Amino acid sequence: MICSSPLALAPAPSTWRPAPRAESGSGRGTRTLTIRPKYGDQACNVEVHYLCCGAPGAPTVIVQGGISATRNVVAQDGDAVPGWWQSLVGDGRAVDLERYRVLSIDWVTPQELGASSVSSEDQADLLAALLLELGIGRAHCFVGSSYGAMVGLALAARHALAVDRLVLLAGAHRAHPLATAQRAIQRDIVRLGRACGRVDEALGLARQLAMTTYRGSEEFARRFGGAPVYHDDRFHFPVEDYLQHQGRQFVERFDPERFLALSESIDLHDVAPERVTATATLVGFSSDRLVPLADMCELQRRLCGPATLTVIDSPYGHDGFLKETEQLAPLLREAVA
Repeated sequence: MICSSPLALAPAPSTWRPAPRAESGSGRGTRTLTIRPKYGDQACNVEVHYLCCGAPGAPTVIVQGGISATRNVVAQDGDAVPGWWQSLVGDGRAVDLERYRVLSIDWVTPQELGASSVSSEDQADLLAALLLELGIGRAHCFVGSSYGAMVGLALAARHALAVDRLVLLAGAHRAHPLATAQRAIQRDIVRLGRACGRVDEALGLARQLAMTTYRGSEEFARRFGGAPVYHDDRFHFPVEDYLQHQGRQFVERFDPERFLALSESIDLHDVAPERVTATATLVGFSSDRLVPLADMCELQRRLCGPATLTVIDSPYGHDGFLKETEQLAPLLREAVA
C-alpha cells in the first residue's frame, strides 16, 4: 500500500547552521558535544561514540536502529561479528558504501546527560551537533528503524536543514498506549528484580516478554506449535527454550539501567508531524503490534512534506525491519537514492 501526504502546517525554524570544520576520517570515534537536555537543568557536555564509514566525501546517510542497536551498523576491519544491519548496509547493498557514507551513534543515557530522563529530542540534538562537528553539515538521508525512526522525526522537526529526506521503518510520531503498557510492565519487572537483588534474572524476563511483542502471531504458531514435554515436575512448552535463550543473550550484552532509560525514552517520544518538511518514505509491517498501521497512516497524513507509506506483508511483526531483507532492499535503495 502506497499513499501520498497533503501539505500541513509550516515547521518551526531550524537552529541548524553550516559547519566550518573539515571532514573527519572514517572509522569509529568519540566526540564531546554540548546540548541542553529536555529533562535536565542546564547544558552539558556529552561524549558521543560514533561510526563513520563508506565513500569519503560522499553524501551522508545516518542509520539508527532500536534501543538495543549500537553504532555498529556494519562490521569494520578486525570485527569478529557482523553489524546489526549488515545485510542491508555495505558495498553494493541497499545502502551502498561505495556511493554513500554512513554515520551512526550509540544512544546516550540520562547518566551521561546528567538528567532524570533522556528524550528522542536529546538524541536528535546530538546527531545534529555531530554533523557540525564532523564537518558534514547536512545529511542526505536519515534511515531509522523503531526508536531510530522516532529520533529521525525529532531531528527533522528540530533541525529541518540538517537532513534532506527520511526513511522511517516501524516507528511513528508517538508511542501507542498499548505498547507503552507492555513496556511499562517490562520496566517494573526490572525494577522489582533490582530491589530484590536479582536484576539479571529480571532483565532476562523483561526481554522474554519483549520478544512476544516484537514478533508476530503467525511466526510463533509456525515455530512453537508443538506439544509440551513434562519434566522437572512441570510441563515445558516449546516456546520457553526460545524465550529463555533470548533473555540470556540480552543480559550478556545489555545494562539494566540503560534498558530502563531507553525503554522509557520510547514512551516519552511525542513529535508533531506537522513540523516535519523533509521528504519521507514510511515503512510499516502488517503484523507489527508495537507500531500499528493506523499510527503509521496517521503519521503519513499529518507530515508537512511529501510522504509515502509502504506496508510490507510479514510474519515477523515489529522485527520485520531486521528480517525482511529481500523486500526491504529495493525499497531502501530507491528511497535513499
